[in-house]
Amino acid sequence: MNRSNNATALTNTGVLVIAAYIAAQMLSDVLSLKIALVAGFSIDAGTFIYPFTFTLRDMVHKLLGRVAARVVIVAAAVINLVMAGMFAFAAWLPPDLSVGPQTEFSVALSPVWRIVVASIVAEIVSEFTDTELYHLWVTQVTRRYQWARVLVSNSFSVPLDSLIFCWGAFGGVFPAATVWSIFWANVLVKGAVTLVSLPGIYLVRGE
Repeated sequence: MNRSNNATALTNTGVLVIAAYIAAQMLSDVLSLKIALVAGFSIDAGTFIYPFTFTLRDMVHKLLGRVAARVVIVAAAVINLVMAGMFAFAAWLPPDLSVGPQTEFSVALSPVWRIVVASIVAEIVSEFTDTELYHLWVTQVTRRYQWARVLVSNSFSVPLDSLIFCWGAFGGVFPAATVWSIFWANVLVKGAVTLVSLPGIYLVRGE
């Protein structure tokens, strides 16, 4: 394969990884509107997909560098904010009563702005922390054992993200015991997903 084809393959891989990262961020924000009870823990449904964003962000970092990773983090935050705004706008629009009151849309998708803001703040703080820890590991520790750089960076960013999001979104709204239940469920699920997604770092080329 010549250099031109290699460049094309790299670009295509980058597009796919970034698209997957943005999609996971958006889906997790929407799913977080549902608080479920799983194995005795209260948990927001977005927790089942959001953890993949940490490994996907690490893949962006490896493939395109730290600056690109930072840009993608900010872009995802802006896109999620626009998405919430558009949901609010659509809910505000008067319904066409010839097809019914359509109250289901407002009930399901009208943004809870406290959750939106808490989610975006948690994403930015934790993902930037993950980026810097990943970069520090690669530049100051070792470029070997790629799984270790993902595991180390995620080990710090996962509980940080969960703490900011859970207390920012639900603190003072739900009983403290429920918020802590959501927090520990977040940490456990995100930790498990981190372990499952570790091999993903080997799917992209880079440093």
